Amino acid sequence: MLSQKQKQVLLKFFSMFSAVRGYNILVIIIAQYLTSIYILAPERPLKEVLFDPNLFIIVLATAAVIAGGYIINNFYDVEKDLINRPHKTKLDGIVSQNTKLSLYFVLNFLAVILASYISFRAVIFFSSYIFAIWLYSHKLKKMPFVGNLVSAVLTITPFFAIFIYYKNFAEVIFVHATFLFLMISMRELTKDLENLKGDLLQNYRTIPVVYGEKASKVMLTILAALTLVPIYLLINYFQIGHMDVYFYLCIALLTLFLYILWNSRRKIHYLVLHNVLKFIIVAGVFGILLIDVHVVLNRIL
Repeated sequence: MLSQKQKQVLLKFFSMFSAVRGYNILVIIIAQYLTSIYILAPERPLKEVLFDPNLFIIVLATAAVIAGGYIINNFYDVEKDLINRPHKTKLDGIVSQNTKLSLYFVLNFLAVILASYISFRAVIFFSSYIFAIWLYSHKLKKMPFVGNLVSAVLTITPFFAIFIYYKNFAEVIFVHATFLFLMISMRELTKDLENLKGDLLQNYRTIPVVYGEKASKVMLTILAALTLVPIYLLINYFQIGHMDVYFYLCIALLTLFLYILWNSRRKIHYLVLHNVLKFIIVAGVFGILLIDVHVVLNRIL
């Protein structure tokens, strides 16, 4: 049996893990390494990529900045989250705001120190990333279109960091990035629909608040249609191996998404839609392994 003190420590751990969205950060770390191994540097030996100290520092610094970003975002959204996510907010509140803010500064300082081991340009990059996340959390996320656009850009920034590191400017990278950008934009707009009540009460000028649910659904439909462009290009013009199976699955899921979307009226419906998009994005991370199954097996074995 755990003592009361051990239970408190465990609760605080889960509270902090929830506040920094540890599960999201883990997925991003895996995505950065898989992207590096199978898309950005496929010609390099597996061990060379896995044990590259510079890549490790970039991934670690990125994780620290993103964790800090979630903390500062929760700090500014605490009143809205009390309405939209009361249970999660209660769990996050076990650790005091002062403690979380202290961790926020520690994580950002750590990220800049880590970046300094790579280059001065890396310091500028991560410092700019930290500032952009703060600006988004403090101001930009309350603006329609701007908030959604900036959020999507900030989400794909970790991949931009390793893209620059490997200096791989292949067209296929941009097409993959376009697909990911569109999916994240859809997820952000769906989250706005899900959080409509809290946004209204806290005067957040999101797209659903300003233009209404119907206009938001039209925009989501357009975004879903646009994803067919990079999907078509990736399947027909680039060597993606068995990853085409993933993209056919995406088409099926996006069709289901649109059917549910136009029949959605309640928050629970938008939560389901949000989870569908989250599944597509996370599945895409592991779908990278399908690009060349034989290479994957050879590199592992």
